[in-house]
Amino acid sequence: MYLNIGSDMAVREKSIIGIFDLDNTSVSKRTRNFLTRAEQEGRVIPCDDLPKSYVLATEYGIDKIYLTGLSSATLEKRMK
Repeated sequence: MYLNIGSDMAVREKSIIGIFDLDNTSVSKRTRNFLTRAEQEGRVIPCDDLPKSYVLATEYGIDKIYLTGLSSATLEKRMK
């Protein structure tokens, strides 16, 4: 099964590690460093202009971060 994360993007549910609220998690310095490093390495994929949350997924052994305009609660409901 696939999870639609907005803007005609979908991620395999089996590859999803976690769904995180961007406002709540970016308070931590470790998370900001993680997201900055991932962006520098080209592993961040923007799906919308104003992201509210991000989906951390691993595909073929490579971690990817999908920034989405949907809230983490909406994405969780879509998974059920």
